[in-house]
Amino acid sequence: MNVAEVTALHRERTAHWHCEPSAILQTGLLGLVEQNHWENFSLWHEEDIARRNDLPAERIRQAKRTIDAHNQRRNDLIEAIDRELVRLLQPATEGCTFNSETPGMMIDRLSILALKEYHMREEVQRQDAAATHRDACATKRDVIDRQIQDLAQALTDLLREVEAGTRSFRVYFQFKMYNDAQLNPQLRCAS
Repeated sequence: MNVAEVTALHRERTAHWHCEPSAILQTGLLGLVEQNHWENFSLWHEEDIARRNDLPAERIRQAKRTIDAHNQRRNDLIEAIDRELVRLLQPATEGCTFNSETPGMMIDRLSILALKEYHMREEVQRQDAAATHRDACATKRDVIDRQIQDLAQALTDLLREVEAGTRSFRVYFQFKMYNDAQLNPQLRCAS
């Protein structure tokens, strides 16, 4: 896996989807990465809607349900990315240190950082905002860019160490309970 391809995909799809939401273009592992990014992209914008004060309560309730669905798919895709990387890399199962954060979790964080960078850059370019606002956002954007670089390097290092057999990871299942009527007592009562 080329981490630079992942970060480039995040940047390109974020910009493209803001102009024209479209189908997932990639297949295989990059297809899973793109699907995860789509869920984060959709989740981000639905979260914005959920925070509005001028919408009727029904629209906010609908936003919460949509957020839950995107978040569930997002977590499922993190696990799918990790399962695919286990298949491709066949990481060691013993005899080395295990990373507490999986590559899928790191890719998901890179996705969210790409969204933050895009939206912070928009704030920097806002002509209707005060110069102090734009300057503050430019500083934040620089920090986000640094976080992307650092996290991308950490993921690259992890993948190299997994390939060398000196570090490993496991697929960590989230076992989200809030959407499952068998596990959420509030949903169980309602059915």
